[in-house]
Amino acid sequence: MPLQRARSGSSPTIAEVAAEAGVGKATAARTLGNYGAVSAEARARVLAAAEKLRYRPNSIARSMTTGVTHTIGVIVADVGNPFFAGVMRGIADACDAVGYSVIVLSTDETLTKEQSAVGLLIDKQVDAIILASAAVRPDETAHILEASSREIPVVLIDRKVRGLDLDAVVIDNRNAACHAVERLIDAGHRRIAFAWGPSFRGGTMERGLLATTVDESLWSQSERLMGYADALAAAGIAFDPLLVTNCTHNEEATVGAVEAMLRSTDPPTAVLTTETDATVGALRAIRAAGLTLAEDVSVIGFDDTSWASVMHPPLTMIAQPMLELGRAAARHAFARIGGDRGDSVVETIPTTMIERESVAPPVRVSAADVR
Repeated sequence: MPLQRARSGSSPTIAEVAAEAGVGKATAARTLGNYGAVSAEARARVLAAAEKLRYRPNSIARSMTTGVTHTIGVIVADVGNPFFAGVMRGIADACDAVGYSVIVLSTDETLTKEQSAVGLLIDKQVDAIILASAAVRPDETAHILEASSREIPVVLIDRKVRGLDLDAVVIDNRNAACHAVERLIDAGHRRIAFAWGPSFRGGTMERGLLATTVDESLWSQSERLMGYADALAAAGIAFDPLLVTNCTHNEEATVGAVEAMLRSTDPPTAVLTTETDATVGALRAIRAAGLTLAEDVSVIGFDDTSWASVMHPPLTMIAQPMLELGRAAARHAFARIGGDRGDSVVETIPTTMIERESVAPPVRVSAADVR
């Protein structure tokens, strides 16, 4: 009696493929799951039967048998951010090349959402997780350690997490920021603002508390702030916390914070921005203050984009290798999936500063120049 399907149009089962091929169900399962020993003749018959019946493998059932889902989980802060979009494209390209699928989750830089996302990926039995974590302190990493304890490799991307000994793929944030500030100093600037700065306890950062602030901030943010401070110190310029934004990390908040600086009695003549939204917010603030880009206020930003080159004047930007960051993270994940048990590796990929026309000598003399 021929096998009957439970519903019209449903996918054929392994049992139906086995019957069509004239082999046992176990032989069909080994062939279609690509595991175990099967003779060449039996394999050919099973594959022919599967093609005839238009069989599609059940990935969940296969993962229960093999322990492999051929899926990578990716958790980023904001899927709408052009930087993370570029990183995800690099990951997707690398996964597609080896037959892996990608599950992408966004956290809005919120630790509770990240914890839920990691739990979901554990439940999905992904083979590895690539994570841009919102965790700052070691006591915020239990969910990441839980994934590792289940032998799910975790690769950090864009930022490291203090206290975690995991593979990471990052840029040299500190040197990139330092180089950008040096460029502004070389142009004659002494009052240089920094957006985004970390959120400071008590509403502002007092002098001498830079190290404490850094320890309480995301690694990438703190590294950029330290690079900014390094360049100022090397040039003999005092670090002024009033030139470091302390606001919610979004475009609207940045507009208010930078505009307030520009309207102060000793305003900045240049701004280093560390994110796309911070750059747009700073540009809007310059316009709102009745000032002109480059002529009145110079700007260098992180995350070069296509629109930066068509601005008037075009923006000098730090280009992050987004695609390569994603591809490198995927390579680390595949190595761990493949059984690499070596020490954790931090891969640092260089950035490039794209010189355009948004940096010019200051036209205003600041109080710092006459002190």
